[in-house]
Amino acid sequence: MSTAPTTAWRRPAPTAAQFRADLWIGLAVTVLALFELTLAHSTGAFLLGPPPSVAEQVWWTVAVTAPLAVRRRWPATVAVLVSIAFVAGQARAVPLAQLPSGALFAALFTLGAWGADRRLAGRLRAGIIVAMFGWLALSLALRADQISAASFADAAGPVPPVLAAVVNGVLYNVLFFGFAYYAGQTAWVAARRRHELREQAEQLRRSQVEARERAVMGERVRIARELHDVVAHHVSVMGVQAAACRRVFDRDRDKARTALAAIEETARTSVDELRRMLGVLRDPAAAPEDTAGIDQVAALVDRARDTGLRAELGVYGEPAPLPRSVSQAAYRIVQEAVTNVVKHAHATTLDVRIRYLARELEIDVSDDGHGGVPAGGAGLGLIGMRERVAAHGGEVEAGPRPGGGFRVRARMPLPVEAAGRAA
Repeated sequence: MSTAPTTAWRRPAPTAAQFRADLWIGLAVTVLALFELTLAHSTGAFLLGPPPSVAEQVWWTVAVTAPLAVRRRWPATVAVLVSIAFVAGQARAVPLAQLPSGALFAALFTLGAWGADRRLAGRLRAGIIVAMFGWLALSLALRADQISAASFADAAGPVPPVLAAVVNGVLYNVLFFGFAYYAGQTAWVAARRRHELREQAEQLRRSQVEARERAVMGERVRIARELHDVVAHHVSVMGVQAAACRRVFDRDRDKARTALAAIEETARTSVDELRRMLGVLRDPAAAPEDTAGIDQVAALVDRARDTGLRAELGVYGEPAPLPRSVSQAAYRIVQEAVTNVVKHAHATTLDVRIRYLARELEIDVSDDGHGGVPAGGAGLGLIGMRERVAAHGGEVEAGPRPGGGFRVRARMPLPVEAAGRAA
């Protein structure tokens, strides 16, 4: 099991509840170990030889098991103390049976699972295991002269009995310490992975929040762009028509009425558009239905003509069915360009041309004015144009014409089907 990529992570300290659980477990194991010692005395089975005094036996039994009460608070210290007490108790022939052995297992496991310094934890566990096998070899060597043939009178296997006993003891200890090491390491890796999963879940949550915020911001920008396109165009047209009405009101009542009727119609259209957009703001789940399209460009030109401009519309090439989004984008581009002419250009003529080329739809709006928006275009209108065109993989040019006036030209790729018809 590789631990190279995990050394930077430190497992959080145990909680107060875990500390309390360790305390109770340590006390319970100590009491049960003392009870087990009493049973060993009752059977009189002292496999390690004559034991020391009862007080010393109790001392070593408590020394092996009681440190478990703080095993997660000081895992390295507990592992060392339990190991030393276990070896010392066996050296003094104390009958340390199942529970003290389990305490040694728990101490090694805890060091592997909770050791904050991973390098120290690995080295301590390896050192303890080597020391235990050294003690096993030493104890076998010291008791070799106590082994007699009578001890194996009933042996019937193919392996020499002494060798079988040694191999059995070694195999048991290999499994014992191997599982203690592996289980501790696995617990630590599992804790690290749980931490990583929590971190990933938190990152995912933050990403979702950011994505929602970006979506809301994008929707606000889109609605702001739509409102700009609608309000700027209609209000600009109404302003021009109102100015024309004011100039001719006393001289030509018919022209004034015509201008007022145009203002009324434009205002009604503007209010309808505003209601549609405000409906989206009140109910975010309702997607705004933009009914504008390239087929309504002629109405834009007519309204521009009503403001006093000499406006012309030319359509070149064979008109091809366009995707709704492309058609809407084309309409909004013409609308913004016409609005700029009405508001800023002080122009007398407006020329709108729509060209269905082999692979592109080209929109060309020009005028003969002198005030238009600069080519750099810091206005929201030109920014909106560029965003719409960029969304369809096209490009837009806006700037003064060499002979005077201002020009907006946008190209958007045609879908394959529409491009085939246009060709």
